[in-house]
Amino acid sequence: MTHAPTTVPHVDLQRYLGTWYEIARKPMRHEDKTARDITATYSLDDSGAVRVVNACINEEGKVEIAEGQAKPTDDTHGKLEVTFLPEGLRWIPFTKGDYWILRLDADYQTALVGDPDRKYLWLLHRQPQMDATVKAMWLEAARAQGYELDDLIHPQQSGQVHRESEQRG
Repeated sequence: MTHAPTTVPHVDLQRYLGTWYEIARKPMRHEDKTARDITATYSLDDSGAVRVVNACINEEGKVEIAEGQAKPTDDTHGKLEVTFLPEGLRWIPFTKGDYWILRLDADYQTALVGDPDRKYLWLLHRQPQMDATVKAMWLEAARAQGYELDDLIHPQQSGQVHRESEQRG
């Protein structure tokens, strides 16, 4: 496919904030395949940008936290750029990743997120488990947008949410 995936027409960032559980994803070099209890928590920081806190249990059974920042790149807020570099290095060009919201239900309970190159994909849900039929419909929407799903990872979710204080305290 030569055209970029389609994003949602509008995202209310206030409603998008909060904790999401990772239900499925394409492989990423930053996250081991056996990571479990993966969550993404979004809040607004002092500058009005979105603070991103990703947490998981890694293959050694330890809590791993990555903190970043996302900024909308368009007025719809359907396309954001995310960086996980330390704050002082975020100005460096080509260090941001695309975070495109491809599909979002009306109640902000389920989101399908990808990138324009179709290398990355996440199915996120407000609950740790998702009905298999509903999950299949959401993944079919990704396939319809040109995403290959043969290598999809479905992480284990127990419902645990790991806060930064557990890692730092």
